[in-house]
Amino acid sequence: MPSVLGLLETREKKVREEIALLQEEAERVQAALGEAERALQRLVDARVTVAEVLAEPPSVVEEPQRGSVAGSVVPHRTDGMTVSVLAPDYQRIVSVLESEAGREGMRCQQLATALGLQVVPAKVEGLRSKAKRLVERGWARQARPGVFPALVMPAG
Repeated sequence: MPSVLGLLETREKKVREEIALLQEEAERVQAALGEAERALQRLVDARVTVAEVLAEPPSVVEEPQRGSVAGSVVPHRTDGMTVSVLAPDYQRIVSVLESEAGREGMRCQQLATALGLQVVPAKVEGLRSKAKRLVERGWARQARPGVFPALVMPAG
């Protein structure tokens, strides 16, 4: 028959192990709580900053610079507009379409090659999207599905 002291020691050892596991878990929870509190503070700071900026009078806020910026929106072409208002990627596409090679019209695979891009589906589809956007906004033409001929632009 086991001794009472032996049983108590075994039970004490189990409880100590349980306490150690709970302390480890508490440390993990504390670390996660700290990270969540820091994320919350960043969001609060961002909201306060945006509210301050929006509360400023319009004359204090600078107007964005006009001109060609990578990733900018393609404006609808109007009389007197030059290619220089387009983002650099779009300027390059128009330039190739206006070149001797593009006068008869180019497929997007040919356009990708002329621009020095890899002729892989991702690049070709991105180029197709840009070419269609140029057509929609009056900067290029589409002779037939997938073929984009030159649209001579005024120099600029």
